[in-house]
Amino acid sequence: MTTFGALNTATTALWAQRRALDVTGQNVANVNTEGYSRQRADLQALGGSPVPAFFSTSTGIGSGVSADDVLRIRDAFLEGRGHTETANAARLTAVADAHELVEQAFREPGDTGVQSLLAEMWAGWGDVANNPQDLAARGQVLQRLDTLVGGITFSQAQLGAQWDQTRENLQVVVADVNATAETVARLNQAIQRAVQSELPANDLMDQRDLLVTKLAEQIGGTARPKEFGVVDVVVGGISLVAGSQASAFSVTGSLDPDAVAGDPPRIVTVGGGYAVRPGGTAEGQLIALNDTIPTYRAGLDGIAASVAAAVNGVHVTGFDEAGNPGGNVLGPVPGPVTAENLTLLVTDPALVAASSVGPGPNTDNGVAKQLAALRLSTTGVDAQYRAMIVELGVQSAVAGRNLGIQQVISTQVDAARESVAGVNIDEEMSNMLSFQHAYAAAARLVTAIDESLDVLINRTGLVGL
Repeated sequence: MTTFGALNTATTALWAQRRALDVTGQNVANVNTEGYSRQRADLQALGGSPVPAFFSTSTGIGSGVSADDVLRIRDAFLEGRGHTETANAARLTAVADAHELVEQAFREPGDTGVQSLLAEMWAGWGDVANNPQDLAARGQVLQRLDTLVGGITFSQAQLGAQWDQTRENLQVVVADVNATAETVARLNQAIQRAVQSELPANDLMDQRDLLVTKLAEQIGGTARPKEFGVVDVVVGGISLVAGSQASAFSVTGSLDPDAVAGDPPRIVTVGGGYAVRPGGTAEGQLIALNDTIPTYRAGLDGIAASVAAAVNGVHVTGFDEAGNPGGNVLGPVPGPVTAENLTLLVTDPALVAASSVGPGPNTDNGVAKQLAALRLSTTGVDAQYRAMIVELGVQSAVAGRNLGIQQVISTQVDAARESVAGVNIDEEMSNMLSFQHAYAAAARLVTAIDESLDVLINRTGLVGL
């Protein structure tokens, strides 16, 4: 290596260490930037020519260092695992939230829950049995029946409102997915052009991968790397993003929570109408729309029908205060009774049929006693309602436990991803000191060569002339 060749080697060292310092500074500046992947200057030795020229040969020492490439530190396996676990966590969160809202609609345990209202209604029949001649007791039982009807219909209305809100949320999620897919496709195009032109695209890739993670959370999208830095996004085997082209999804199906059996809400492709098997939040919301909420709406319909059948079945066998046969207390009659249309048909306390003896005025309390005793039935309305609430509690507890387990797994996977792609301040400070000392050493090499050239040029001469 010539003296001036050594200057070139020192120059490449100065440039490479300065570039490495710049990359380190970029990492430190973005330590809190969401989605940022740490970068590293790729230092490579510039070796001498292995094939000698006609009038020159290589010394084998080399000609310095190159730092042209800046690598983006990312682990494709951990990224794919992260997308999967993110989708699972989002799905379980939506399922757990749905069960929590169903529990709020039933308000159990509590004074305003259906269980408490049932107990008060049966106690009201007990008061009538104790005082069959007291119109106040008869009026009180009617008030408690009316309160029970209101509690059942309110719970059903709450479940219906939850179903409507969940369906609207699903439409918002799908619309956001379509917009995000368009952005990913545009970023794919920009990244491909940059890579083909040998221009840096690390920041664009960070933006794109952050959006892909968002798609994984929303709809369970999975990334498939392609050439030139491009990734495709697939949802349930159907392509959402293919290179620079993005597809679109839509929500179809019933708008009535009681008609999901025949036309369940679902996600389909726009144009072709192919059914999509989503993951993430969208899957959890579909579970709530097609299973969780309709199941408990049907269960509450069964409770309403059982209450009406139990009370009416005994009441019609009795006689009111005037000795006339008793009629139906809860309706509608005729027609199927549901939690939504349940109504109180009797408003006059004198029409309450508490007596089992008739016709003619009497003070018997046989029917009132039978109605009050229904609370003790092991197969009656109370037992049916308790079984439904216990099932809800078990399912809610299981959903919460599964979510807790998944959150631990997601935290571990995110920590593994962060350990590879995240910025570690301590590591960057060590790198900064290393590059700083290397830069100082390269500068000292320039000084040493300069001094050597000064001696060679200015301080040597011919002696004895």
